Amino acid sequence: MSDAASPYAVETVALTKIYGARHRQPAKLALDAVSLAIPRGSFFGLLGPNGAGKSTLINILAGLVMKTSGTARVWGYDIVADERMARAAIGVVPQELNLDPFFTPRELLEVQAGLYGVPASARRTDEILAAVGLADRAHSYARTLSGGMRRRLLVAKALVHTPPVLVLDEPTAGVDIELRQQLWAYVKELNRRGTTILLTTHYLEEAETLCDRIAIIDHGRVVAHDDTQVLLRRLDSKVLTVVADRDLTSVPPALAPFLPELRRPRQLVFHYKPSQTSVGAILAGIQAAGLGIADLTTEQADLEDIFLQLTRRATEPVAAK
Repeated sequence: MSDAASPYAVETVALTKIYGARHRQPAKLALDAVSLAIPRGSFFGLLGPNGAGKSTLINILAGLVMKTSGTARVWGYDIVADERMARAAIGVVPQELNLDPFFTPRELLEVQAGLYGVPASARRTDEILAAVGLADRAHSYARTLSGGMRRRLLVAKALVHTPPVLVLDEPTAGVDIELRQQLWAYVKELNRRGTTILLTTHYLEEAETLCDRIAIIDHGRVVAHDDTQVLLRRLDSKVLTVVADRDLTSVPPALAPFLPELRRPRQLVFHYKPSQTSVGAILAGIQAAGLGIADLTTEQADLEDIFLQLTRRATEPVAAK
């Protein structure tokens, strides 16, 4: 039975997956008590290095892998107790280009719609093909499509049953910049209309630009789960680069407390934590040193910095007591 009152499109509680030992390989803990809450209508990023457990999580939600323990719900439906409804509520765009080369895009979408029980009168095959830019290739064999077109066709297949949750597993891998922009324009429009998007990607700048919430998973554990902007603030690191109005041979005493780096005769680089030092204090120090400013730039921590910091922390060995 669906929990219609749930505000979450996807919710997992202590979700765990252990792959059993086989072929002389030991058992593997792929997911370690993963708890996530993805709000309805959000654009959610799931990030992590290769082997972190992202695909295992997605495959469990899609009903392709059996969980070991814990619970998971899609659009309020438990993936075990309400299996059919949970599967109908999710569309998955996989990493692999798994298309039948002897079918046309139109035939592939019609077959997919039939598998989901979509009646012929309710199918949106031509509309979806037009939306992903494949209307003019509707009757071409899939084997004749470019890599980018095949990737868009996978997105189209995932949409035939109008799922409220769309999972994109590395959707722009191997896609050129122009096609990537077209794909994101369409996905953002879907999200604007209310579709919840769950994205996994190695392009961290994409996640930073697109996602309103992000979870980072490493070694099967969630190491971060928050609003994107909150995560960016967590690193608490900025870089201020100042070009002085004259050459310097050393750091002026008034600036020594800020530990700047003198990179060129006129360039001072300050690494500081906004929670402890304000940029105004640094600028006041520059004025106290009698320096004028010819140019000034600032750099803020980005998602890549946070990703590297959190995954590095998660893999650091625990010191012996």
